[in-house]
Amino acid sequence: MTTEMIIIGIFCVVDDAMNEVEKHPQAKLYPSELVTIGILFALKGGHFRAFYRWLKRDYDDLFGGLPDRTRLQRSLAVHEAWLDLFLVQAGFFSVMDSYPVELLFPIRAGRSQHQLGKKGRDKGRWMIGGRFWVMLDTYGRIIEWYFLTLDQADKHFNRFAAPFNGQTIILTDLGFRDANGVPDHFKFCQKGTWNERMVVETAFSMLTVVCQLKKVFHRSATYLFARFACVAAMFNVLFTLFHQLHPEANPFKMSIAEFSL
Repeated sequence: MTTEMIIIGIFCVVDDAMNEVEKHPQAKLYPSELVTIGILFALKGGHFRAFYRWLKRDYDDLFGGLPDRTRLQRSLAVHEAWLDLFLVQAGFFSVMDSYPVELLFPIRAGRSQHQLGKKGRDKGRWMIGGRFWVMLDTYGRIIEWYFLTLDQADKHFNRFAAPFNGQTIILTDLGFRDANGVPDHFKFCQKGTWNERMVVETAFSMLTVVCQLKKVFHRSATYLFARFACVAAMFNVLFTLFHQLHPEANPFKMSIAEFSL
Protein backbone atom coordinates (compact mmCIF):
# COMPACT_ATOMS: atom_id res chain seq x y z
CA MET A 1 0.00 0.00 0.00
CA THR A 2 1.16 3.52 -0.70
CA THR A 3 1.30 6.03 2.12
CA GLU A 4 -1.62 7.96 0.64
CA MET A 5 -3.75 4.80 0.59
CA ILE A 6 -2.83 4.10 4.22
CA ILE A 7 -3.88 7.62 5.27
CA ILE A 8 -7.18 7.35 3.37
CA GLY A 9 -7.87 3.89 4.80
CA ILE A 10 -7.27 5.07 8.38
CA PHE A 11 -9.45 8.13 7.79
CA CYS A 12 -12.34 5.99 6.51
CA VAL A 13 -12.31 3.76 9.60
CA VAL A 14 -12.06 6.78 11.92
CA ASP A 15 -14.78 8.73 10.12
CA ASP A 16 -17.22 5.81 10.33
CA ALA A 17 -16.75 5.72 14.11
CA MET A 18 -16.99 9.50 14.61
CA ASN A 19 -19.89 10.46 12.37
CA GLU A 20 -21.83 11.82 15.36
CA VAL A 21 -19.01 14.09 16.60
CA GLU A 22 -19.64 17.61 15.33
CA LYS A 23 -17.03 20.02 14.05
CA HIS A 24 -16.51 23.25 16.00
CA PRO A 25 -17.32 26.28 13.81
CA GLN A 26 -13.87 27.78 14.41
CA ALA A 27 -11.93 24.54 13.90
CA LYS A 28 -9.94 24.11 10.70
CA LEU A 29 -10.00 20.30 10.78
CA TYR A 30 -12.94 17.94 11.20
CA PRO A 31 -12.76 15.67 14.29
CA SER A 32 -12.06 12.58 12.16
CA GLU A 33 -9.22 14.42 10.39
CA LEU A 34 -7.63 15.40 13.71
CA VAL A 35 -7.85 11.85 15.08
CA THR A 36 -6.40 10.50 11.83
CA ILE A 37 -3.39 12.80 12.24
CA GLY A 38 -2.93 11.62 15.83
CA ILE A 39 -2.98 8.00 14.70
CA LEU A 40 -0.47 8.74 11.94
CA PHE A 41 1.85 10.36 14.48
CA ALA A 42 1.59 7.32 16.78
CA LEU A 43 2.31 5.04 13.81
CA LYS A 44 5.28 7.00 12.47
CA GLY A 45 6.87 7.79 15.85
CA GLY A 46 9.76 10.15 16.55
CA HIS A 47 9.52 13.90 17.19
CA PHE A 48 6.28 15.73 16.48
CA ARG A 49 8.19 18.52 14.70
CA ALA A 50 9.68 16.08 12.19
CA PHE A 51 6.31 14.37 11.76
CA TYR A 52 4.58 17.69 11.08
CA ARG A 53 7.19 18.70 8.48
CA TRP A 54 6.69 15.38 6.67
CA LEU A 55 2.88 15.62 6.76
CA LYS A 56 2.81 19.29 5.74
CA ARG A 57 5.25 18.78 2.87
CA ASP A 58 3.77 15.66 1.31
CA TYR A 59 0.12 15.31 2.37
CA ASP A 60 -1.16 18.78 3.20
CA ASP A 61 -3.73 18.62 0.39
CA LEU A 62 -5.38 15.51 1.84
CA PHE A 63 -6.49 17.61 4.84
CA GLY A 64 -7.33 20.76 2.93
CA GLY A 65 -4.41 22.59 4.54
CA LEU A 66 -3.00 21.88 7.99
CA PRO A 67 -3.09 24.40 10.86
CA ASP A 68 0.13 25.55 12.53
CA ARG A 69 2.15 22.84 14.25
CA THR A 70 1.63 24.18 17.77
CA ARG A 71 -2.11 24.56 17.27
CA LEU A 72 -2.35 21.05 15.88
CA GLN A 73 -0.46 19.57 18.82
CA ARG A 74 -2.61 21.47 21.33
CA SER A 75 -5.76 20.25 19.59
CA LEU A 76 -4.65 16.63 19.93
CA ALA A 77 -4.10 17.13 23.66
CA VAL A 78 -7.37 19.00 24.23
CA HIS A 79 -9.44 16.39 22.39
CA GLU A 80 -7.79 13.32 23.88
CA ALA A 81 -11.25 12.02 24.85
CA TRP A 82 -12.07 11.51 21.16
CA LEU A 83 -9.31 8.91 20.98
CA ASP A 84 -10.89 6.96 23.82
CA LEU A 85 -13.90 6.32 21.56
CA PHE A 86 -11.81 3.64 19.86
CA LEU A 87 -11.14 1.56 22.98
CA VAL A 88 -13.00 -1.77 22.96
CA GLN A 89 -15.08 -3.60 25.55
CA ALA A 90 -13.55 -6.41 27.60
CA GLY A 91 -14.32 -9.99 26.60
CA PHE A 92 -14.16 -13.25 28.57
CA PHE A 93 -10.34 -13.27 28.64
CA SER A 94 -8.03 -10.24 28.71
CA VAL A 95 -4.27 -9.80 28.96
CA MET A 96 -2.29 -7.01 30.61
CA ASP A 97 1.36 -6.04 30.85
CA SER A 98 3.57 -2.93 30.94
CA TYR A 99 6.02 -1.56 28.36
CA PRO A 100 9.06 0.50 29.47
CA VAL A 101 9.45 3.85 27.70
CA GLU A 102 12.57 6.03 27.90
CA LEU A 103 12.00 9.78 28.22
CA LEU A 104 15.48 11.00 29.09
CA PHE A 105 19.07 9.77 29.01
CA PRO A 106 20.24 9.08 32.61
CA ILE A 107 23.15 11.55 32.48
CA ARG A 108 20.60 14.37 32.00
CA ALA A 109 18.60 13.46 35.10
CA GLY A 110 17.84 16.34 37.44
CA ARG A 111 18.65 19.15 34.99
CA SER A 112 15.01 20.25 34.91
CA GLN A 113 12.73 20.90 37.87
CA HIS A 114 9.84 19.61 35.76
CA GLN A 115 11.42 16.27 34.84
CA LEU A 116 8.62 13.90 33.88
CA GLY A 117 10.20 10.45 34.13
CA LYS A 118 11.87 8.66 37.02
CA LYS A 119 14.97 6.49 37.16
CA GLY A 120 14.61 2.74 36.82
CA ARG A 121 15.98 -0.33 35.07
CA ASP A 122 14.80 -2.13 31.97
CA LYS A 123 16.52 -5.45 31.22
CA GLY A 124 19.59 -4.39 33.20
CA ARG A 125 19.87 -0.91 31.67
CA TRP A 126 19.28 2.26 33.69
CA MET A 127 17.08 4.91 32.12
CA ILE A 128 14.72 7.78 32.94
CA GLY A 129 11.16 7.10 31.90
CA GLY A 130 7.99 5.25 32.72
CA ARG A 131 5.78 2.27 31.98
CA PHE A 132 3.00 2.21 29.40
CA TRP A 133 0.45 -0.27 30.76
CA VAL A 134 -2.07 -1.85 28.42
CA MET A 135 -4.97 -4.23 28.84
CA LEU A 136 -5.78 -6.17 25.65
CA ASP A 137 -8.59 -8.45 24.57
CA THR A 138 -7.88 -11.84 23.00
CA TYR A 139 -7.67 -10.25 19.54
CA GLY A 140 -4.96 -7.78 20.62
CA ARG A 141 -7.17 -4.70 20.73
CA ILE A 142 -6.65 -2.25 23.58
CA ILE A 143 -9.31 -2.10 26.29
CA GLU A 144 -7.59 0.27 28.72
CA TRP A 145 -4.20 1.92 29.18
CA TYR A 146 -2.28 4.09 31.62
CA PHE A 147 1.21 5.46 32.27
CA LEU A 148 3.26 5.55 35.47
CA THR A 149 6.88 6.53 36.09
CA LEU A 150 9.55 3.84 36.03
CA ASP A 151 10.05 3.86 39.81
CA GLN A 152 6.53 2.43 40.19
CA ALA A 153 6.23 -1.37 40.25
CA ASP A 154 3.79 -3.20 38.01
CA LYS A 155 1.50 -3.87 40.98
CA HIS A 156 0.56 -0.17 41.05
CA PHE A 157 -1.34 -0.70 37.80
CA ASN A 158 -3.69 -3.18 39.48
CA ARG A 159 -6.08 -0.41 40.51
CA PHE A 160 -6.75 0.41 36.86
CA ALA A 161 -7.76 -3.19 36.13
CA ALA A 162 -9.85 -3.58 39.30
CA PRO A 163 -13.04 -1.99 37.82
CA PHE A 164 -13.23 -4.85 35.29
CA ASN A 165 -13.97 -7.40 38.02
CA GLY A 166 -16.98 -9.43 36.93
CA GLN A 167 -16.49 -8.49 33.26
CA THR A 168 -13.36 -10.44 32.32
CA ILE A 169 -10.58 -12.74 33.55
CA ILE A 170 -7.21 -10.99 33.21
CA LEU A 171 -4.16 -13.11 32.39
CA THR A 172 -0.97 -11.55 33.69
CA ASP A 173 2.57 -12.41 34.73
CA LEU A 174 3.92 -12.70 38.26
CA GLY A 175 5.18 -9.11 38.27
CA PHE A 176 1.71 -7.87 39.20
CA ARG A 177 1.56 -9.80 42.48
CA ASP A 178 0.88 -7.69 45.55
CA ALA A 179 1.28 -8.65 49.21
CA ASN A 180 -1.72 -6.46 50.01
CA GLY A 181 -3.95 -8.54 47.76
CA VAL A 182 -5.03 -8.51 44.12
CA PRO A 183 -8.47 -8.43 42.46
CA ASP A 184 -10.27 -11.75 42.21
CA HIS A 185 -10.38 -11.72 38.41
CA PHE A 186 -6.56 -11.85 38.04
CA LYS A 187 -5.05 -15.10 36.74
CA PHE A 188 -1.27 -15.24 37.31
CA CYS A 189 0.52 -17.27 34.64
CA GLN A 190 3.85 -19.00 35.09
CA LYS A 191 6.40 -18.57 32.31
CA GLY A 192 5.73 -21.00 29.49
CA THR A 193 2.03 -21.41 30.25
CA TRP A 194 -1.12 -19.82 28.85
CA ASN A 195 -0.02 -19.04 25.31
CA GLU A 196 -2.97 -16.63 25.10
CA ARG A 197 -0.67 -14.09 26.78
CA MET A 198 1.58 -14.01 23.70
CA VAL A 199 -0.75 -11.43 22.14
CA VAL A 200 0.74 -8.77 24.41
CA GLU A 201 4.29 -9.70 23.39
CA THR A 202 3.27 -9.34 19.75
CA ALA A 203 1.78 -5.93 20.48
CA PHE A 204 4.91 -4.74 22.30
CA SER A 205 7.19 -5.89 19.48
CA MET A 206 5.10 -3.83 17.06
CA LEU A 207 5.39 -0.79 19.33
CA THR A 208 9.18 -1.15 19.23
CA VAL A 209 9.75 -1.98 15.57
CA VAL A 210 6.95 -0.12 13.79
CA CYS A 211 6.06 2.77 16.11
CA GLN A 212 9.49 3.43 17.67
CA LEU A 213 7.84 3.88 21.06
CA LYS A 214 10.81 2.67 23.09
CA LYS A 215 11.94 6.31 23.31
CA VAL A 216 9.69 9.36 23.22
CA PHE A 217 10.60 13.02 23.51
CA HIS A 218 7.68 14.74 25.26
CA ARG A 219 8.47 16.92 28.27
CA SER A 220 4.86 17.60 29.36
CA ALA A 221 2.46 15.07 30.86
CA THR A 222 -0.41 16.53 28.83
CA TYR A 223 1.24 15.77 25.49
CA LEU A 224 2.68 12.47 26.70
CA PHE A 225 -0.75 11.14 27.66
CA ALA A 226 -2.16 12.39 24.35
CA ARG A 227 0.57 10.41 22.56
CA PHE A 228 -0.35 7.20 24.38
CA ALA A 229 -4.04 7.81 23.66
CA CYS A 230 -3.10 8.03 19.98
CA VAL A 231 -1.18 4.74 20.25
CA ALA A 232 -4.17 2.97 21.80
CA ALA A 233 -6.53 4.27 19.11
CA MET A 234 -4.00 3.37 16.41
CA PHE A 235 -3.89 -0.30 17.43
CA ASN A 236 -7.65 -0.71 17.33
CA VAL A 237 -8.15 1.25 14.10
CA LEU A 238 -5.40 -0.66 12.27
CA PHE A 239 -6.82 -3.96 13.50
CA THR A 240 -10.15 -3.02 11.91
CA LEU A 241 -8.48 -1.79 8.73
CA PHE A 242 -6.34 -4.93 8.41
CA HIS A 243 -9.36 -7.22 8.55
CA GLN A 244 -11.29 -5.03 6.13
CA LEU A 245 -8.45 -5.39 3.62
CA HIS A 246 -7.93 -9.11 4.38
CA PRO A 247 -11.35 -10.61 5.17
CA GLU A 248 -9.98 -14.13 4.67
CA ALA A 249 -7.34 -13.73 7.41
CA ASN A 250 -7.55 -15.48 10.77
CA PRO A 251 -9.73 -13.27 13.01
CA PHE A 252 -7.07 -13.46 15.73
CA LYS A 253 -4.29 -12.27 13.43
CA MET A 254 -2.90 -8.87 14.44
CA SER A 255 -0.50 -7.07 12.09
CA ILE A 256 0.35 -3.40 11.58
CA ALA A 257 3.67 -3.88 9.77
CA GLU A 258 2.12 -3.35 6.34
CA PHE A 259 0.94 0.10 7.49
CA SER A 260 4.41 1.23 8.57
CA LEU A 261 5.21 4.78 7.42
